[in-house]
Amino acid sequence: MTIPPPRGTGAGAPRLADIAAQSGVSEATVSRVLNGKAGVAGATRHKVLAALDVLGYERPVRLKRRSAGLVGLVVPELTNPIFPAFAQVVEQVLAGHGYTPVLCTQMPGGATEDELVDQLVERGVAGIVFLSGLHADASADPARYARLTERGVPYVLINGYHERIDATFVSPDDRAAARMAVRHLAELGHERIGLAIGPTRYVPSRRKAEGFAAELYETLGVERAEAERFVRSTLFGVEGGHAAAEILLDEGCTGIVCGSDLMALGVIRAARARGLDVPKDVSVVGFDDSPLIAFTDPPLTTVRQPVQAMATAAVGALLEEIEGSPVQRTEFVFQPELVVRGSTAAAL
Repeated sequence: MTIPPPRGTGAGAPRLADIAAQSGVSEATVSRVLNGKAGVAGATRHKVLAALDVLGYERPVRLKRRSAGLVGLVVPELTNPIFPAFAQVVEQVLAGHGYTPVLCTQMPGGATEDELVDQLVERGVAGIVFLSGLHADASADPARYARLTERGVPYVLINGYHERIDATFVSPDDRAAARMAVRHLAELGHERIGLAIGPTRYVPSRRKAEGFAAELYETLGVERAEAERFVRSTLFGVEGGHAAAEILLDEGCTGIVCGSDLMALGVIRAARARGLDVPKDVSVVGFDDSPLIAFTDPPLTTVRQPVQAMATAAVGALLEEIEGSPVQRTEFVFQPELVVRGSTAAAL
């Protein structure tokens, strides 16, 4: 068959073989999808259509379907690369089911989460995905989400949990993340280990602190009261990591666990400002495994959030609710993974 040339490309454009390679299926299967033939699994059909989009092809007219509706995605900001990573997966999964994602980002001096929600509801969205929103802040009023339910708008919440919000939550196991980071450093011989996290009013930070203290006690015998000396709650981001490191390094820490990769970069910067080498003098562990973090100097040891699995599960739960199926209003917890790179080494 003849496939329309990709947008903006010339005569050497990829065709059936390239679409098959991109989607991981046979050319015959690609042909069946593009011709609208039956006998192709839904998941396989989505792969082929996604490959068309990635390669820049216009979809054949028969395969273009009317949008199933708008779905809002509310994120706190985009400077931390983990948020665009989540947003990309959420948008891909939504688009694969025919929904049009509407990205709403909070910026300093810009619209609040509540204002963004009002705008989305006014536009008639079918549902909303919240990523690290006010549901993660223990000091915020959870009643705003009850009001959203009353307005008949389905939603799902990623990264954060509140027992007074009747919804589906998707989270990484933050306690386990801190535990595996501490265990890794202890196995390398580090005995004074610190933790740099964001404000503890945020559930992920609080859970990491709990896991940190529990593992320090179980692995190194450090009592909880003593462990509190080595926890520094500060601002999220590079500057916060730098500030926390100043105190933790004064406490003699040779290993520092961080609540995000950006905070870990701040810790490394603070260590170098003192003439210390990472990892020779100080070992640093991040959290997230943000895109490009493997290419820092040194490549960062970090605890990876299962972004693909979490985002896919969150969208799946939201779409089930949108389509009227019963969903479990509980927290689904996903296991993180320690990724060892060059920022950790044996203690001297």
